[in-house]
Amino acid sequence: MEHSTAHSIYTSFIILPPLNDTLFYCVNLRHKDRLFCLLFGSEQYRENILELYNALNDTAYKDVADIELYTISDVIYIKMKNDVAFIFDSYLSLWEQQSSHNPNMPVRGLMYFGNMYNKYIKSNELNIYGTQLIKLPTPRYIVFYNGTEDRAPVEKLRLSDAFTVPDKTGDFEWTATVYNLNKGKNDVLLEKCKPLREYMILINRIRLNLQGAKNLENAVDSAVTSCIEDGILREFLLAHRAEVLNMVITEFDEKSFVKGIREEGRLQGLAEGRSQGLAEGRSQGLTEGQAIEQHDIIAKMLRKGKSPEEIADFCGYPMDLILDVQNSLLESK
Repeated sequence: MEHSTAHSIYTSFIILPPLNDTLFYCVNLRHKDRLFCLLFGSEQYRENILELYNALNDTAYKDVADIELYTISDVIYIKMKNDVAFIFDSYLSLWEQQSSHNPNMPVRGLMYFGNMYNKYIKSNELNIYGTQLIKLPTPRYIVFYNGTEDRAPVEKLRLSDAFTVPDKTGDFEWTATVYNLNKGKNDVLLEKCKPLREYMILINRIRLNLQGAKNLENAVDSAVTSCIEDGILREFLLAHRAEVLNMVITEFDEKSFVKGIREEGRLQGLAEGRSQGLAEGRSQGLTEGQAIEQHDIIAKMLRKGKSPEEIADFCGYPMDLILDVQNSLLESK
């Protein structure tokens, strides 16, 4: 099935995360793509986008020239991680890769799409205040999950699940469809898309090598070498070996850092709760620990140069709390 240019819109958005000034970095500042985004959201690998699109939608488009990519660098977009968004065949598709389950993807998606629709309306000079109905590309929001937690093959996350007052009307809804890429969950999809299948082989080999590894870089490099030798993403890895190593090591260190200071804050809160003789005992001690944990994480990430928006996106903390900590740090100087 060939793509008809007469009835389609081709403007694609690639949303890239900022990797500069992040935690424990030995990463070159030019490495702004994470692995999934580099493989499925860069100009030189447009065929991967098309192959994955066809696999998801049971289509057979062939002309990669119809995919036009460009990077959005506006501050409102930079909080997103590993995202690929594009308009193709009159659909506005956004893909995001997640290594941990996040039930808040629908509200994030709503915000992302709102910003992208705003850009689309402005760039196409559409009049939303006129008497005629404007036409917009239909949204498709896909999340690819490859974490270690056992999840269903396909999950539908709905915005209405977050409503304080349950709403059964369906009048206000936004949905994220989550595909589990782990073995035995969506093997048919992986068989249809070779780049996605080989991406997961690489991820699984890295994950296996990291178990009990004493040298992180050697563990990742060994997995990359074995994939090259076995013809898994061979050309991609030969071209981007250093970038792949940096991306994986960066993400591993980032998660380890947050996990470590969370535990530090929890233990500190327990100790302070006990020393103050709190009547609520252990329960209150845990509450104090959680508060100190959040404060310490926010403070340390701010000192590392992370913005309040990035911290809110990465940790899920409320913006008012982050700003309070930021103001406290400024006042203490």
